[in-house]
Amino acid sequence: MLRFPIWKIIIILFPCLWGVYSFSPHFFYSQVEKYNDFKKTENLKTENQPPEKLLWYDWAPSNLVNLGLDLRGGAHVLVEVNLEDVYSERLLNFWPEIRKTLRTIRGDVGSFTQNLSDDDNSLIVKISKKSGISNAISILSNQISPSNKVLNFSKFEENKIKVSFNQQEKNKIDKQTMDQSLEIIRRRVDEAGTREPTIQKQGDRRIVIQVPGLGSAEELLQLIGKTAKLTFHQVINNNVSCEKKPSSRNIIVPNIDDINSCLELEKRFVVSGSQLTNAQPSFDQNNRPAVSFQFNPVGGRKFGDYTKNNIGNPFAIVLDSQVISAPIIQSHIPGGSGIITGDFTVEESNRLAILLRAGALPASIKVLEQRTVGPELGADSIQSGKIAAIISGLLVLFFMFFSYGLFGLFANIGLIFNISLIFSIMAYFSATLTLPGIAGIVLTIGMAVDANVLIFERIKEEIKTNKSLYRAIELGYEKALTSIIDANVTTFIAALILFILGSGPIKGFSVTLGIGIVTSVFTAVYLTRLLISFYFNVTKPKVLNF
Repeated sequence: MLRFPIWKIIIILFPCLWGVYSFSPHFFYSQVEKYNDFKKTENLKTENQPPEKLLWYDWAPSNLVNLGLDLRGGAHVLVEVNLEDVYSERLLNFWPEIRKTLRTIRGDVGSFTQNLSDDDNSLIVKISKKSGISNAISILSNQISPSNKVLNFSKFEENKIKVSFNQQEKNKIDKQTMDQSLEIIRRRVDEAGTREPTIQKQGDRRIVIQVPGLGSAEELLQLIGKTAKLTFHQVINNNVSCEKKPSSRNIIVPNIDDINSCLELEKRFVVSGSQLTNAQPSFDQNNRPAVSFQFNPVGGRKFGDYTKNNIGNPFAIVLDSQVISAPIIQSHIPGGSGIITGDFTVEESNRLAILLRAGALPASIKVLEQRTVGPELGADSIQSGKIAAIISGLLVLFFMFFSYGLFGLFANIGLIFNISLIFSIMAYFSATLTLPGIAGIVLTIGMAVDANVLIFERIKEEIKTNKSLYRAIELGYEKALTSIIDANVTTFIAALILFILGSGPIKGFSVTLGIGIVTSVFTAVYLTRLLISFYFNVTKPKVLNF
């Protein structure tokens, strides 16, 4: 039908007008981007920058399509998570329970000790009486985690028991570790204020991090490369040889300021970084860069009690197995707040605060690949993409106009609204545009008029059978609709599969292609039909000139 009720006209025109309105900030991309940065950081006016009100308008839309690594330039890093680190740490948590159980059968096993095996990440328990090893294994298997049986106990040599996780528990730990590592890396990168990073799992133990706009891969590694495991320990001796063998209750930790100097600390920590609620860069009483911190109630109480009972004694702050500071406790520190001092620069104190706020990585990471994409390469990619899109767009516009005349002009108007809708939807959902994404848009430009070509050719056929113009147009849209839906649904399914199974560039291509399919069907089938309806109701033509 060529007569549309008011409600249908509103439903068709509203998305189109919204698309043009939301697309408008992209014509002023750089200044809107600066406006968004100022607004996000609340740094609305500085000495060298104009006030944010001069950059963009508060009432105007400010959502932009984010540019990917290949368009903006930035840092790319591939890391591998050492999952075995977590096995050792988790196994040690079972040692108090194992020790308690062995004490109940001390007559059978005699004395016992434990140490971790570096070969297969298991806990080795050595007993003095070889004859009791079978009984010990049986009792430990029945009493330690009997409900879920997460541990395996087996004989190792004549007088040793190997304690390890079963495969199901290892798989569970691996998943938890990877999920936690992904989240902590994402929080660290987000804390630094970078734009739309791509952080995703690759394989079983690898993570890909891409941060557009970052100066170098080294800068990214400084942010994510540290485990950032923070603990506070009692100092036993603040000047010992690094070669000294400590007792089982103590550890030897090097001093970050002097690699030849080590401190002997009590192995058990007083409080840890997991009990921190906040960490901010600050300055000490000598106006040197430092980091202030705040514990949660449990950590604050432990911290306060320890400082109250150890006034005049040094207190070591250990970050990633290095003493970064060992201040003397001057007075009782209630409330769970304190300050970390050291030989920091302002940038280092800010980075350390970010790491502590984000939390410690559950395991160490190994860098497998790092590279930096220069902004010049990204600018070249954008320029090439623009040229390709403009040339393809102009060719399609000329082809449609010279092939179908006024109807081709209506199709071209629909194409323009289609492109604005694609960018507006991507900006609304904070999608990232990559170089393959530009290819998806260029492909969509060609596909967008395909539906119109089917409709217009069908209208031509109906006119040849002596149908009236009104009836020919109605039948053209009705009979071409099935072919249009079939072609676009199959392409959309392919885009959906690429999105689910693909990653990186492939996913960027599928996003723009999928959005383009939906918007092109809407503009080709409904918007152009509405425009033709307006034309017929106003001019009432007797002949169509195709």
